[in-house]
Amino acid sequence: MGCAPHPKGPDAIAMGGPGIGETGELLQALIRNACVNDGSPESGQETRNAATLADFLDGSGVDLERHESAPGRASLVARIEGSDPEAPSLCLMGHTDVVPVDETGWAHDPFGGELIDGEIWGRGAIDMLNLTASMAVALRSVAQEGFRPRGTVVFFAVADEEAGSRWGAQWMADHHWDLVGADYVLTEGGGIHGGPADARTVTVNVAEKGVAWRRLTVRGEPGHGSMPHRVDNALVKAAEVVRRLAEYAPSPVAHDLWVHHVAALDVDDELRRRLLDPTRLDPALAELADAGLARHLHACSHTTVSPNVVVPGDQKTNVIPGAIALEVDIRTLPGETAADVDAHLAAALGPVAPAVEVSPLLDGEASVSPADTPLWRSLERAVAGRFPASRPVPQIHMGFTDARVYRAKGAVAYGAGLFHPSLAPGEFARRFHGHDERVDLASLNLTDSFFRAVVEDFAG
Repeated sequence: MGCAPHPKGPDAIAMGGPGIGETGELLQALIRNACVNDGSPESGQETRNAATLADFLDGSGVDLERHESAPGRASLVARIEGSDPEAPSLCLMGHTDVVPVDETGWAHDPFGGELIDGEIWGRGAIDMLNLTASMAVALRSVAQEGFRPRGTVVFFAVADEEAGSRWGAQWMADHHWDLVGADYVLTEGGGIHGGPADARTVTVNVAEKGVAWRRLTVRGEPGHGSMPHRVDNALVKAAEVVRRLAEYAPSPVAHDLWVHHVAALDVDDELRRRLLDPTRLDPALAELADAGLARHLHACSHTTVSPNVVVPGDQKTNVIPGAIALEVDIRTLPGETAADVDAHLAAALGPVAPAVEVSPLLDGEASVSPADTPLWRSLERAVAGRFPASRPVPQIHMGFTDARVYRAKGAVAYGAGLFHPSLAPGEFARRFHGHDERVDLASLNLTDSFFRAVVEDFAG
């Protein structure tokens, strides 16, 4: 089940204190609603965040609709209709659910939404309630001032992104595409500064890796735990499967977006040459002092295989298990298919592969949008308006987002934002799904002004 709303009050918005701003106050409210999505149909309860956002936008002049795909799984759609039916439409899409938390690893309450030393702490502060709040503030701001776009502008606060979009973007695309469909989409990812001093960059995600979640089942011979001799213990076999998956090292791929990515890094020329050379890339990553950055760069240049879950069963301490199921998170690079996933698993498992049953849990191939578009040029102008020496640079996102739902419909989708330059790429990567997630107020202010500038430039 999703967590209950935080006792500090889920519905109150003006609770931040001096200097926090309306984006910060809204973010605090969204964090405190604790819309935790553990993947079960009854979790998430994004209705709480949909209600908070609807209250925030009410009276601003936008059209509001809430749609519930399942009990408690509501998404909110806010629209400003365009004056020209031939003009391209733009969707600002932010998800309202967050991943579960191990509270023992946090220095502060993960659902407290506390402002500490200029940063708002809490689950979702980076992924992605900060951007969702910024989008809502930008939309309300232009609507209150009477902005009338040429093409329709949509704010889509969507449920269930963290568990694969079944109850959120995919459900809305299947049942209410007339409300949420758009030619262009901005969603999570990007907004991080980098590059050498004479060629500063801001990342924009124009692509994302494919996802291939698999359940791997191994079987053995059940028996009494007091007599393990010569028994085929499924847990022991599963341990070997996990070891092989963890040690599997697919070769790096210097794809086109990887070349752009490396060109935008603030590193010396020798390291840049090593990162662009597939034969030297892995040793270079192993030597990077910044573990967060190394983890991010590895994910952007490799297919990754991560065994993450032992599926609960009926095991008891004194019973040798007859079957163990594991869930594995595989992320693929552009161009890879389900057949490539099978090949990766076969290579990783080697001689134990015939004893492993593989079943799919979630599939989606990598998706890519072109960077030479009118929206890209609006992003360029919005970045330059705040950082004149910087330019947006395309990169690939290592996780999946709801952008893939729109790309499958033919839309151009980017992951964009604008964080403060003090937020280093490695630190940004560590905060995703990690302990002590937080975002600084300066980044919130930059991001909501960035989204407003893009909306006015693209649709004005």
